[in-house]
Amino acid sequence: MVFSSLFFYFLYLPLFLALYFLLPKRCRNYVLLAFSLVFYAWGEPVYVLLMLGMTFSDFMLGRLMHRFDKDNGKRRLCLILSVVIDLSCLAFFKYAGFLVGTVSGLTGTKIPFMEIALPIGISFFTFQTMSYTIDLYRREVSVETNYAEYLMYVSMFPQLIAGPIVRYKTVKQELHERVIRTDDVVDGAIRFIYGLLKKVLLANRLGPLFDDAVAAADPSLAFAWLGAVSFTLQLYLDFSAYSDMAIGLGKILGFKFNENFNYPLSAVSVTDFWRRWHISLSSWFRDYVYIPLGGNRCKVPRQIFNLAVVWFLTGLWHGASWNYVLWGVYYGVLLCLEKFVYGKYLEKAPKFIKHLYLCFIVVVGFTVFAIEDFSRLLPYLGSMFTASGGFAGKDILFYLQNYGFVLVVSAVVSLPVYPLLKEKLEKAGQGTQRAAGIAYAVVFGILFIVAASYMVADTYNPFLYFRF
Repeated sequence: MVFSSLFFYFLYLPLFLALYFLLPKRCRNYVLLAFSLVFYAWGEPVYVLLMLGMTFSDFMLGRLMHRFDKDNGKRRLCLILSVVIDLSCLAFFKYAGFLVGTVSGLTGTKIPFMEIALPIGISFFTFQTMSYTIDLYRREVSVETNYAEYLMYVSMFPQLIAGPIVRYKTVKQELHERVIRTDDVVDGAIRFIYGLLKKVLLANRLGPLFDDAVAAADPSLAFAWLGAVSFTLQLYLDFSAYSDMAIGLGKILGFKFNENFNYPLSAVSVTDFWRRWHISLSSWFRDYVYIPLGGNRCKVPRQIFNLAVVWFLTGLWHGASWNYVLWGVYYGVLLCLEKFVYGKYLEKAPKFIKHLYLCFIVVVGFTVFAIEDFSRLLPYLGSMFTASGGFAGKDILFYLQNYGFVLVVSAVVSLPVYPLLKEKLEKAGQGTQRAAGIAYAVVFGILFIVAASYMVADTYNPFLYFRF
């Protein structure tokens, strides 16, 4: 089930909210759990059993870890079993076919393997369950004794499919007791609708431009770059829209999920970008992989090794294809170069130059990220850097006429323009604030009606990160 669908927005969500708020408070967790399981089972009912199995195994191993509180050896064994079970499930469903295909290609043999559908969101909820047992082992959280509430934590439909990756310690208190304030409900609803508008009116509209650019036999340099820029904007708006909707729904229900994006396309370095993009994943790898390996506390060769491991895994986490691994290595190399080679010179450069540098890096990186087939990726990159298809063709005028407006709006929305306007408005008089509030409500309402009309026409509009 998708957030940006008429069924979810006008039937599923209202029914859920009605039961959630009308039934006694003690029923809220069970209502949320039931609707979350139905939400996940809507497209893949079989894989609910996988989620139930993984969560039950982590829950029971967590209880055993708590029972062996004074026996560090047994506690460590419980942790190892939990991590092995979680990663084995992730590896089998996500990477088995990739591994078999790679071995077959290297050896020239054909190893029989039945294709298995990837459980939606498995990368996200696997990292959530792992964070619980690791934090429990570190004694950073207390043990959860109610399986239904632990299952609700993992399966909460607002953030189940594509994050943000919510750690148990972030919401532990709210799982058992939460206060729902009117202001939070209003703010959450606005945040949810804002995410919906970003997804339906901007991200979905940009998709065909990149598809056409990749499908072109030999795109011009201008068309190839236009397509790559459109995909970068589409991916950011699509993924951040899901996070907006998840955080907004969480607020309505009484949960405060951490932010997952902080205008990453306004960054001025690769390091800065990864502090702003998919924050929950970056912080997960930092806390559970990079720091345990030694982080920055080691000598330079070891720091490079630590970064290499993290970025290889980050690339692999995103998908079972070599282009994702290459994408991870690409960023690992750039981060090492910034950290140990030219970072001090970059800091002294004008902000405009630093921003152009970052945009160039990101657009090239997401081109590698987007095209899994190397037989298509390499020619496309060739078009971007060698102008094999010429510098610009007649097609560029057609696409600028048809997509120019949505590209400009997308770029504006991707930059921190709204926070600046909000800051200035807060300093204005009450009359100006009242007029701005009315205008904002009217525009918001009109855009929502337009988005609803697009949802009627768009029969299939999944979020891009569903495949991870």
